[in-house]
Amino acid sequence: MSVTVTTWSLEQTSPADLRPAAEPPGEVRIVRAEVPSPEFSRFLYTAVGGDVHWTDRLPLSYTQWYELLSRPGTETWVAYERGTPAGFIELAAQPEATVEIAYFGLLPAFRGRRIGGHLLSYGTARAWDLSGRWPDREPTKRVWLHTCSKDGPHALANYRRRGFTLFDTRLTQEPESTPPGPWPGARA
Repeated sequence: MSVTVTTWSLEQTSPADLRPAAEPPGEVRIVRAEVPSPEFSRFLYTAVGGDVHWTDRLPLSYTQWYELLSRPGTETWVAYERGTPAGFIELAAQPEATVEIAYFGLLPAFRGRRIGGHLLSYGTARAWDLSGRWPDREPTKRVWLHTCSKDGPHALANYRRRGFTLFDTRLTQEPESTPPGPWPGARA
């Protein structure tokens, strides 16, 4: 059995494209995880993506995770609510002054609380000012990402509200599967 998956690619081509979300109520802060930590990044990846079929990085070894996180211009920004990790955004510098939002999302318990729009706004702004933290990089000219129909139901709308515009849509057939979850028996 297969399922049709729609993948949308979106971009911003100027910092002026960013339309920031309001900050959520309560104690939410966003901090860069400056020390590459495969354990922490894998925790974030499985906790955020476990219920929406994120599986591409699951087979990676510790060394492969470390190499990905250690690339110049790769940054992980983590949103915390009252000291608890709520979600993350991973930026990946690419050639031609481009930055990809490689991963973005919230742990299920933190969705629907206005944290996502704020984290996406903050992370996108950090993509635009990435060269200030990585002096060998030229200023960012383009920020892009992709999302798909397996992601949360509000993902595409959140990207568009933040000022991202669609530049490509693709349909693929994938085997129907059960999301892996962060671990067997975890709350979905």
